[in-house]
Amino acid sequence: MVPSRLVLAIATVGTVLSWTAIAAQDSRPATPHDPSAAADWRARGLQSGYNLDRAEAIAAFRRAIDADPSAPVNHRLLAATAWTALLFDQGAITIEDYLGTARDVPHAAPDPTWNALFRSSIDRASALADALVRAHPDSVDAQYQLGATDALRAAYSATVEGRVVGSLGFIRHAYRAHDRLLQAAPERKDAGLVVGIYRYTISTLSFPKRVGAYLAGLSGSRNEGLRLVEAAASYRSDAQPQAKFTLILLYTREKRYDDALRVIRELKDQFPRNRLLWLEEGSTLLRAGRADAARRSLETGLSLFLEDTRPRAGGEESRWRYAYGTALNVLDDRFAAHRELTAALGLATRDWVRGRIHIELGQLAGKGGDRAAALAAYRDADRLCSGDHDDACADQARERMKERRP
Repeated sequence: MVPSRLVLAIATVGTVLSWTAIAAQDSRPATPHDPSAAADWRARGLQSGYNLDRAEAIAAFRRAIDADPSAPVNHRLLAATAWTALLFDQGAITIEDYLGTARDVPHAAPDPTWNALFRSSIDRASALADALVRAHPDSVDAQYQLGATDALRAAYSATVEGRVVGSLGFIRHAYRAHDRLLQAAPERKDAGLVVGIYRYTISTLSFPKRVGAYLAGLSGSRNEGLRLVEAAASYRSDAQPQAKFTLILLYTREKRYDDALRVIRELKDQFPRNRLLWLEEGSTLLRAGRADAARRSLETGLSLFLEDTRPRAGGEESRWRYAYGTALNVLDDRFAAHRELTAALGLATRDWVRGRIHIELGQLAGKGGDRAAALAAYRDADRLCSGDHDDACADQARERMKERRP
């Protein structure tokens, strides 16, 4: 069974939380065992993280651990900082990174410092969650922590290590833990996030793969999966922001662009320092066929990006200029579109991004009557996207080549 990239968006959509340097250990005073204080620090950490203020987020999660070292959630959130930092460096920063089909793909070795932080933190979270379940087998929170920890392990294995098949064991464990939780305590809507993602994803697979999922203990339902994620996005919890980001992904797949834009704008209000939400809004407006609104959003976001002194994601500027150039191309501002797309091509760090830029450049060449240049651009797009496992882009490039042939 090869799951959709939706499966990789379990713990967070990696476009949002991002840290690229671990805060140095300081001489912070010891904090007494205080779960309430830990919850306050977690809330601060999540707010900072979703606003891309990484140092503040890391410090807050470490304070949460100081306040309540026995709570699995505090260690899990610290592990998530390491995971999302690696995704940020890879340039996995928009919903578009999670719309295709996942498969095992060799990845470069992860940064050893971040990898060590992830391993130590997730191992501690798992050990604490296991101990909670053994001590309190009927505890709703213990089941939640166990499933959430396995979900994060699955996401890390698939995205950072490129081991999609290797993540399936963690996926099954996470699904079963949260499915049991929902049956015992249906009011815990946050548990519906993991279950909803999987049910939606499985429903999109081919019949043989759905059968395989069923035999593995996973069931699928498109409508039920979406409903569960929507409920998690409306439920106040630590998982609520990630549920909203997941909703953007699902609404985009369903072509419910107005709903996706509504959630994006809610998140923009909640996390005003997250410049990537402007990029997401502009890209969604483009998908919805609203190029002029997309241009305005991207111009504002690009200005924020250029003024922002905080760390940038791998290839981030290329993504901004690609989206902006695409909007200008749709609006037939050819000179400006060529300028932006050429700049994006020179800044790109992934071949699938380069391939998509070549499709836009091919369209520009075609508008100018240069059939040979257009065909050459589409051939480049096909080669680059095929090599980087972007099937949708490769298919689009081949269709364009057919259209351009005499």
